[in-house]
Amino acid sequence: MDLTTVTFSSGDGIARIVLNRPGQLNAISPTLLEDLDRVCAAIEADSTARVATLTAAGRAFCAGADLRSVGATVGDAERWAAFMRLWHRVFDRLEALPVPLVAGVQGLALAGGLELLLVADLVVIDETARLGDQHANFGLIAGGGGSQRLPRLIGARRAKELMLLGGWVDAPQALAWGLVNRVAPAGQVAAAVEALAAELAGKSVAASRTAKRLVDRGLDLTLAEGLELERRLAGEHMRGADAAEGLRAFAEKRAPVFNTR
Repeated sequence: MDLTTVTFSSGDGIARIVLNRPGQLNAISPTLLEDLDRVCAAIEADSTARVATLTAAGRAFCAGADLRSVGATVGDAERWAAFMRLWHRVFDRLEALPVPLVAGVQGLALAGGLELLLVADLVVIDETARLGDQHANFGLIAGGGGSQRLPRLIGARRAKELMLLGGWVDAPQALAWGLVNRVAPAGQVAAAVEALAAELAGKSVAASRTAKRLVDRGLDLTLAEGLELERRLAGEHMRGADAAEGLRAFAEKRAPVFNTR
């Protein structure tokens, strides 16, 4: 795979994505989005992948959109619309990966970088890292999905506070607000992500996929519709091989051995 802004590897059931523009603080450019799109295709086609990780090289997770790309396109409505369509298509694809996506954040995740971590299923943050939506400080507005994903995750009032004031959130506050799942000791976020991914890789991929679908799709449904979806998908899963193996393992007092996909 020909990648210039991202590195990708796979092994032990874990697909590993690393943003690799450290000199630009991993800012999001069209090329980076295209590389992420290729990586998504590889993960979707990999029958051995059980979990994916998203980390970054250098001192920051992601500083947001590449301002050179923004400056080159924002004055042209058609080019700007094409950039935003690419951005949303790739972020949607990351969010919809068939396996859980675990993000690891060091340094900062700013503006578009915050929007990127919002598409992950689980997030681990370095205890020294900070998150923020700085658009308001420069008269800008989130365009990479933040205005919709952020309030769904942390509630409207907290989302408005971040979006209207352009402030920062440190690791303890991010954990308290539900922006992240775990806080890692300084310098240990990569190891913490790898450990979490290994734990997930040992679970039933079929159960993980179904649980992810239920949560993600249920957010857009009424409670009654969501419960109906749960009854249908849970029923389908319980007739599958992994559920049968889990029940056998429980009865036999042993660890289950699940299918690879």
